[in-house]
Amino acid sequence: MTLTDSVLEHLDLEQLEVNLFRGISEDHGRERVFGGQVIGQALIAALRTVEDRPCHSLHGYFLRPGDPKVPIIYEVDRIRDGRSFTTRRVVAIQKGEAIFSMSASFQVFEEGLEHQITMPDVPKPDELPAEAEVMARRMKQYPQEMRQMMQGERPVEMKRVEDFDYLNPTKMPPVQHIWYRSKKTLGDDDARHQCLLAYASDMGLLSTSNMPHGMSFMTGLMTASLDHAMWFHRPFSFDDWILIAMESPASAGSRGFIRANMFNEAGLLIGSVAQEGLMRVVKR
Repeated sequence: MTLTDSVLEHLDLEQLEVNLFRGISEDHGRERVFGGQVIGQALIAALRTVEDRPCHSLHGYFLRPGDPKVPIIYEVDRIRDGRSFTTRRVVAIQKGEAIFSMSASFQVFEEGLEHQITMPDVPKPDELPAEAEVMARRMKQYPQEMRQMMQGERPVEMKRVEDFDYLNPTKMPPVQHIWYRSKKTLGDDDARHQCLLAYASDMGLLSTSNMPHGMSFMTGLMTASLDHAMWFHRPFSFDDWILIAMESPASAGSRGFIRANMFNEAGLLIGSVAQEGLMRVVKR
């Protein structure tokens, strides 16, 4: 089994009771659970209680670091089942304490007025090197404890438009454009596409706030996702490339704020995401 298969398996959950699910964590060499995994699993738990409509928005808070060695229990609260909209609340629990909470809304598809902003004019994925290639060229520079984490296989392909070296960051405008795509064909299950994109949406987002300061988690910053919000505007396939155009309007109070728009290769805006994260300068 490849790590891509493993991650997709981990995004699936064991049902313990009507509204209780259990998930396990992937081994990515970190001391805490990857936030995107918790978002994806929480969304799967909510979707397991919704029959006929996809998610259109979710809002979550990271409350405590998750322990990758301990299963996570997801408790779903069926807040409302309406004719057009359904609302769920999910709490992720480890060792008797909440580590993540999320509210999500689901809507029956309907036609309506449409408009959108224009996709940024950036190089296409086939014009850019894969993130794995860029990381491989720099791997010898990384401290030993970082290599396992950086070399780990990911379920998502990434191609960056702006080059960002975590070990030797330079001051840059707080803007990033990254192409993402699932490494494995996901098929016709819309839930898998939504959950894996939710997983990927926590990859690289917070570093946008670090860029104007010329710092990263490798050079004196303690970083962690604090909250995460996501909106799905249109149906999409994560078997194809998705551009996430990120910007950080502000950082203050040791927190960075990032918002991003998600476009398919045809230029359709398929989703949006926003996050605030901790970016605390470590006193040496």
